[in-house]
Amino acid sequence: MMSVSVLVLTGYGLNCDHETAHAFSLAGARAERVHIKSLVTRERVLSGFDILAFVGGFSWGDDHGAGVLAAVKMGSALGEDLARFVEGGGLVIGICNGFQILVNLGLLPGFDGDYRSRRVALINNDSGRFRDDWVHVSANPASPCAWTRGLSTLELPVRHGEGKFTAGEEDIKRLTAQGQDALYYSFPDGSRAGGKFPENPNGSVLDIAGVCDPTGRVFGLMPHPEAYHHFTNHPNWTRAREAEKRLGLPPSEGLAPGVQLLKNGVDRARENRG
Repeated sequence: MMSVSVLVLTGYGLNCDHETAHAFSLAGARAERVHIKSLVTRERVLSGFDILAFVGGFSWGDDHGAGVLAAVKMGSALGEDLARFVEGGGLVIGICNGFQILVNLGLLPGFDGDYRSRRVALINNDSGRFRDDWVHVSANPASPCAWTRGLSTLELPVRHGEGKFTAGEEDIKRLTAQGQDALYYSFPDGSRAGGKFPENPNGSVLDIAGVCDPTGRVFGLMPHPEAYHHFTNHPNWTRAREAEKRLGLPPSEGLAPGVQLLKNGVDRARENRG
């Protein structure tokens, strides 16, 4: 089986790099943490990697807005390299602060192959507060997103203060028409949250929790899949295990939901190389 290599960004306030690298290793990839400085100074290059992961945290302290300075720094030094990486078939995932960086870079939504223009935004939560909770999210079955294929409804943690997805009316219409609204906040039964708090934790338009580009290879989401890499990460895991025991069911096995999402990307990268 061909090894899929993942570049996991680290440095300058990013703080989910170890978890993300670990979750990708559980998903069957070879993950390497690389400092942003090594890329912008070209000590390291994107070539040789199949997936680029922008992780969560507070890059440059979220000064001037979440993900803004990181996007300026990387866009000015690596803008063309990033576009070529995507155009060459590479996969990209942006998680929380990484999602904020992607939209500021213009890698999302990527209309008409344009990976430089900023068209959408992630702004302050409607509550005006930082939100740290677990939410239900559901995958859009009509989406071309490689990362969400085969998924239905799952629980993931959120922890952000600027997670409200918004865009102009025409861009929202285009996103939904093309299925780029890949992930949405939902009730446990999979139905959209309808803007209701706390199911929709930030007030995102149309309950959008994650979007992809038209190819489905570039994906950004506010929830943290890497933070649900083992069943004991869930706050109710002891209750769930006891319920299984009382019903005479065997303990749940298999990949945790967050790892399954990442594995979808790894599998797509492996298909591309094949």
